[in-house]
Amino acid sequence: MTRPLPQPSAPLDLDAARMERLTEQANRFVIDHLTILGEQPSWDTEGGERLGQELTRPLPEAGRPFEETLDDMGRAIAKSYNTASGSYMAYIPGGGLYPAALADYVASATNRYVGMHDAAPALVAIELMAIDWLREFVGYPEGAEGLLTTGGTLSTLVALVTARTVRLGDDMAGATYYTSEQAHSCIAKTARLVGLPSAGLRLIPTDERLRMDPAALAEQVAADRVEGLRPFLVAATAGTTNTGAVDPVPAIADLCESEGLWLHVDGAYGGFFRGVPGGHELLPGLERADSLVLDPHKSLFLPYGTGCLLVREPGQLQQVHGSSADYLQDLTPTAHNFAEMSPELTREARGLRVWAAIDFYGAEALRDALREKLELAQWLHDELSTLEGIEMCDSPQLSVVSFRFRAPDGDSDAFNEALLHKINARRRIFLSSTRINGQFTLRVCLLHFRTSGHEVKVALTEIQAAAAT
Repeated sequence: MTRPLPQPSAPLDLDAARMERLTEQANRFVIDHLTILGEQPSWDTEGGERLGQELTRPLPEAGRPFEETLDDMGRAIAKSYNTASGSYMAYIPGGGLYPAALADYVASATNRYVGMHDAAPALVAIELMAIDWLREFVGYPEGAEGLLTTGGTLSTLVALVTARTVRLGDDMAGATYYTSEQAHSCIAKTARLVGLPSAGLRLIPTDERLRMDPAALAEQVAADRVEGLRPFLVAATAGTTNTGAVDPVPAIADLCESEGLWLHVDGAYGGFFRGVPGGHELLPGLERADSLVLDPHKSLFLPYGTGCLLVREPGQLQQVHGSSADYLQDLTPTAHNFAEMSPELTREARGLRVWAAIDFYGAEALRDALREKLELAQWLHDELSTLEGIEMCDSPQLSVVSFRFRAPDGDSDAFNEALLHKINARRRIFLSSTRINGQFTLRVCLLHFRTSGHEVKVALTEIQAAAAT
């Protein structure tokens, strides 16, 4: 006799009418928020800790109306850096193109798995096409392979694991690797995660424009070989976070070729500027990199969580990251499987957001937006240069403008730190700082697609006003 089925659970699926109602509520929330972005402060975290405590509650045993959840979302979002605003010029701004958000909605709602080709062959094909569009945008060699990641750090991790395995095999004894003093911290961080000895990291000095010095690099590599060490990788930067400095990649590539070193280029911030008219002169040599990191969520204006790694030699990613299991025996072993190209076995269909945004706007519009950022940075640099007491770090190599003021008397570091606080306290723009040659330095990064000439003129006015008081 057949046993009765277990008691059915309460349904979690929603009918069409309720889905439409919830979607309309979320849609209205987003549109209302984006419509008044220009009226919102550039940042507002006051009371954010208190609100976070207020919103923290025990695991609910019963649900509540979605309107209440949306309301809490709105309250939490309001108490943050306004990274969706054109007035946000701190750190490296992200993007948030609306068609990409809609693609994410579709991807999450349809919930397809794209880690293995057999599971969603057409979606995998779309993602491969999107990756190839990114490759073409920056002029990387045809036939290269790549994958989309959560961002530059994961891309760098995958690249370093690949380089380590290809160049060193399983023996990391005596391994040395090289990057500049201005390189992003993710290089050292991911090297630790990869298991590379910290003692093997060499920070190469920079020139007067804060670019890696190829002569100093060559000297260090030669010295390490004399010591019996094993140089295997150089990480150059195509646009540093501090100043937007672009390392001389062609000269570094020449050294890497002659020494048999893997050339990795961090183009997370600056790489896509290669696509603007004149970009090959701004960022020469990217096509010679063995691996290239790009962050579409930076200079291609996509939502946070969108990174890309390109590798010149096809097959290396799968060679290093591939794995097998009995439970995967039903799948085609020769197909293109993203799960065999990185640590991520389960991942969302993040290719849809890249494809949808580029497909909607076209490459020309994205290039023009990047062109505008370069020109706005040069305009701001030229205007700031006329101010009394200002010290410009360099003319912009990309879209970062770094500067400081000489204190009328006393400590210039303290003066500039106070100046930054005055600028940000008015909340019309939001800037961040760094240290250049040990000195406290203000920086403006113009990268958001909503940052126009209006916002840059406001920034100039705010800096002038703060420096005059």
